Amino acid sequence: MNIIKPQRLKTGDIIGILTTSGPIEKDSKVILNAIKFFELCGFNVVVSNDVYKEDRYLAGDDNTRLRNLHEFFANDHIKAIVCLRGGYGAIRLINKIDYELIRNNPKIFCGYSDVTALNLMFLKRAGLMTYSGPMIASDFGREDLSEFTMDEFFRGVCNEKQVIPADHIIIPGTAKGIMWGGNLSTIVSLCGQDFIPDEPFIFFAEDINEPAYKIDKMLTQLMNIEKFRANVKALCFGEFLQTDNPELLLYLFAEIGNELGVPTLDGFRFSHSKDKTTVAIGADARLIEKTLYIE
Repeated sequence: MNIIKPQRLKTGDIIGILTTSGPIEKDSKVILNAIKFFELCGFNVVVSNDVYKEDRYLAGDDNTRLRNLHEFFANDHIKAIVCLRGGYGAIRLINKIDYELIRNNPKIFCGYSDVTALNLMFLKRAGLMTYSGPMIASDFGREDLSEFTMDEFFRGVCNEKQVIPADHIIIPGTAKGIMWGGNLSTIVSLCGQDFIPDEPFIFFAEDINEPAYKIDKMLTQLMNIEKFRANVKALCFGEFLQTDNPELLLYLFAEIGNELGVPTLDGFRFSHSKDKTTVAIGADARLIEKTLYIE
């Protein structure tokens, strides 16, 4: 695949705030807080006209969210899109998106959790490198924004290289491939689509509020896909918050890594927590000992 890398973010660029999934309350201050933060950092901000729309558990109906997504990508002045929040809704759009429009208007696109569905489909169908990273409601709109998260975001979208360490080697080894992954439950929701990379990849994953047996089930579901087994070259696990048996997960990760015969590590800062690493999905990467080197 000829992967398209968007231009790096630079001072004075316009950042767009977009809703793709769940809604926020109309009296929420997170958008104003995020605008203030980005402006203090030297950027300009535009906000989707429908950012406060609500339709059941969605930030507006599918047509509204799809229209705003297309408008933001078509807008040459917007250089980066940061999603408002996750929740649910992105997967409802994936077969309605104009991927040719995305391909012809590459720009930074950042989000995690439910937005993982868009990250992976933009890579697969448009060839666009995206970013698994912080969003408005959970991060940039917080009054106590994590300095770690802030630094990692700008390092990811402004610089050419990233160095991301792990805490623990489960199965040692080296690997190379593109970075690919995100929120595990959202990744699995794409099963039935053509979404697995055709080239070697280093898999990364995180999740929240999932018991160990469901994490086992989701990883097994991916392993049962022939292309996944053929192209995965390493497993890099982040935080699985609020799970019922963290010790069992280490056993599970080792079991899966041994079955696949690939290096396996955990303790990366891929997370739903306040402190999170930004990861370039589709970027070339090497795993050496306990560290990912991403270009």
